[in-house]
Amino acid sequence: MRTPGFWFNPPGRPGLAARLLAPFGWLYAAGTARRLRQPGYVPRVPVICVGNLTAGGAGKTPTVIALVERLTARGHAVQVVSRGYGGRLEGPVQVDSKQHSAAEVGDEPLLLSAFGPVWVAKDRAAGVQAAEAAGAGVVLLDDGFQSPSVKPSLGLVVVDAARGFGNGRSIPAGPLREPVAVGLARADLVLTIGDEAAQARFDADWGGTVAVPRLRGTLHPLQMGMDWRGERVLAFAGIADPARFFATLKAEGADLVRGEALADHEPLSDALMRRLEAEANAAGAQLVTTEKDAARLPAAWRAKILTLVVRLKVQDWSPVDAALARLQI
Repeated sequence: MRTPGFWFNPPGRPGLAARLLAPFGWLYAAGTARRLRQPGYVPRVPVICVGNLTAGGAGKTPTVIALVERLTARGHAVQVVSRGYGGRLEGPVQVDSKQHSAAEVGDEPLLLSAFGPVWVAKDRAAGVQAAEAAGAGVVLLDDGFQSPSVKPSLGLVVVDAARGFGNGRSIPAGPLREPVAVGLARADLVLTIGDEAAQARFDADWGGTVAVPRLRGTLHPLQMGMDWRGERVLAFAGIADPARFFATLKAEGADLVRGEALADHEPLSDALMRRLEAEANAAGAQLVTTEKDAARLPAAWRAKILTLVVRLKVQDWSPVDAALARLQI
């Protein structure tokens, strides 16, 4: 799905389409609220839910990676549970990058499995129970902030600082899965991801709505021996905001011939890849994509495509450390 442009109109100026769709948004929000009143599984170990209030990506995967690394460095046995969006396996099944494909378990779980044990389960409660049985001391629930199936110990809401909460309306009138005030009332922490300009924009539009401790982070490319300066590239990305990926490449000095914006999690078929390869060859360019998209590449294409890897840097981890201390983690 490609997100409608009017979803990210400035708050207070939603536009005609959003106003017409507002009644459906109220129904969607009411359905979310009703679902959240259902009883859920109470885990035997601490569960940290990394979620968001909007449809699409906000930086959850880099956040989960950063938390896995931080908790593992402290000696905790961390395991991740995900629904495996885009994968066909029901689970619970532990992801094995040598055995599973993105079509089976989803691209994000496949990527996360490089950093620690990951379980895919359409039933999140069953996934958490499987992680507990496998010896998890801490579980990171990738997404699931609007799911009643598991009662988390800590809720971390991740926000794309540049987009914020969009026009402030619920799906389909806007990007919200639930109203901002309702969602943030359940959150323990908020992480806004973006550069200084994006953070300032979030402060102006939404800063007054955040009453819980807030962290600020940025995504930084890893060099990994690659100098992008002057590299002629044709980029493609099937993430929530492909334009941000293309902008990062240009900021790294790449000569971006063109950026192909795909739908989030769009399958990378041979036909699509052949078309992109032909265009890149004609332009004398190298194909490049994101780390998440690379997980969906057909095996025959993996050696042909360069990957720009980014990692999350948080200015101050102390709000997270304080929250973990309260949970005795």
